[in-house]
Amino acid sequence: MINSLYIHIPFCIRKCIYCDFLSVPYDEALALRYAAAAAHELDLRREAIDEITTVYIGGGTPTTMPTLSLIGLLRKIRDSFTLAADAEITIEVNPGTIDKEKACALSDAGVNRFSIGVQSFLDRELQFLGRIHSFEDAIKSISAVRNAGAKNLSLDLIYGIPGQTLDDWSHSLATAREFFPEHISTYELTPEVCTPLYELIREKRVEKPDEETIIGMYYHAIDGLTGAGYGHYEISNFARPGFACRHNLNYWDRGEYIGIGAGAHSFIAGRRTRNTNDIGKYLEALRKGELSTEEDIGISRVEEIREVILLGLRKTEGLNVGELREVYGIDIAGTAAALIKAGLLSSDKDCLCLTRRGLVISNTVITELFAALEKGNALSR
Repeated sequence: MINSLYIHIPFCIRKCIYCDFLSVPYDEALALRYAAAAAHELDLRREAIDEITTVYIGGGTPTTMPTLSLIGLLRKIRDSFTLAADAEITIEVNPGTIDKEKACALSDAGVNRFSIGVQSFLDRELQFLGRIHSFEDAIKSISAVRNAGAKNLSLDLIYGIPGQTLDDWSHSLATAREFFPEHISTYELTPEVCTPLYELIREKRVEKPDEETIIGMYYHAIDGLTGAGYGHYEISNFARPGFACRHNLNYWDRGEYIGIGAGAHSFIAGRRTRNTNDIGKYLEALRKGELSTEEDIGISRVEEIREVILLGLRKTEGLNVGELREVYGIDIAGTAAALIKAGLLSSDKDCLCLTRRGLVISNTVITELFAALEKGNALSR
């Protein structure tokens, strides 16, 4: 049952040095054509979608788009689909691309959750990352959204930046809390291949903080945010009660969703599909009244189990032990016995979850859990 809709807006003022998402420099003529194509794709997808409970407009930087284009897409959603009365409608915002007028217009059009990519409250860190905004721009954007009446605000922050100290990170966290956002996401800076950041680190021109410092930063976020009343509901995400991101929870629960736009992914009836990353090809396909699907992959039983475990352990509530036993015939707690003994996973009769130690090396823990499943032939039954 499909209830979630994602719309990818691939335009940015400037690409950050760490970004490997599909994005291109903003061009107004291209943006207008793209908005029309996305609206057409919504028409083509109309029959596949049930009542919509979450919409997420991401990028890129969606708020580089003309306000009227964004309002047009939101109107198209309302006109084409049944929208739940309490639907969560999120838009990603970069500071410097929104003011009170635009925030008010988006709120009036139905946006009720603003996710602002602040990343840091220190200008030197923002400059290193290649962000277009300053500390003052971040403050203005947060104020604009709040003054527009937004009651569900999320702030993104990054730690592990070259040159960043624990005190620097503490400053950004403390500054974020001063605005009482309903949600905060904290991400470790990851040097993705084919990004300028990766090359800078590979060439040893910059160096990330050492592992001990990065772990300290992560624990500092957990302790500081949970101490301030935020629930730590996913590896990188914290929310006040009732404000966990419902759209992302659908991903982690392996719920179905449809992605609109170039490079957008969908998950429907056990198949994962992706639209072409080529914006020109995307526009041409929609001009012909066709979808631009470039990948269409069926998920095998083994892949499904792996996804359930990988995505389930991202949530701090962990995996449902009974469900894995009943649906897949897997004794996940028994399989994870060595990891439980090592203090990386904890288990009770209902769930298996990462411990505080396990959270910081979650990828390693999950890899070892997969290896244990394969050794016990649990994935081949």
